[in-house]
Amino acid sequence: MGELRTREKKFNKAITIVSIIVPVLVAILFGVKIPNVERLGFLPPIYAAINALTAILLLVAVWAIKNGKPKTHRMLMISCIILSVLFLIMYVAYHMTAEPTKFGGQGLLVYAYYFILISHIILSVAIIPLVLKTFARAYLGDFAAHRKLAKITFPIWFYVAVSGVVVYLMISPYY
Repeated sequence: MGELRTREKKFNKAITIVSIIVPVLVAILFGVKIPNVERLGFLPPIYAAINALTAILLLVAVWAIKNGKPKTHRMLMISCIILSVLFLIMYVAYHMTAEPTKFGGQGLLVYAYYFILISHIILSVAIIPLVLKTFARAYLGDFAAHRKLAKITFPIWFYVAVSGVVVYLMISPYY
């Protein structure tokens, strides 16, 4: 038990560092515009599709574990993490080559859009340590702690993936 806690502390240190560095780096890069580079306008539908695929795979992963398929669950969750990293790379690349797109909706739609967008952004930062800690607990074989944290992580990650698609669909007419 002591070795598990020592390994978990090492993971937690790395998770804390990554959970701080990633959002800070994204915020910094978001403000950087690469001069004389063509706008990567083809990326938003791709990274929206990646979000949609992540949401689907998260649901299938829950189904897999509830149906006694831990290897399938593990591969699906690793796939979701890889897709999330790909999303982040494409998202940053797009925003480093394009000016921000203003939402052109009107009325109550504006409030709905900004509510979804702001909650998506806040939860996308919060999900980083949750995903990493949930994954670390499974990797370390602490499945009871993994299950307990996964009950919190899953709905937030699912919301972030789905709300990313919704934000894209709402703003896509204004690109």
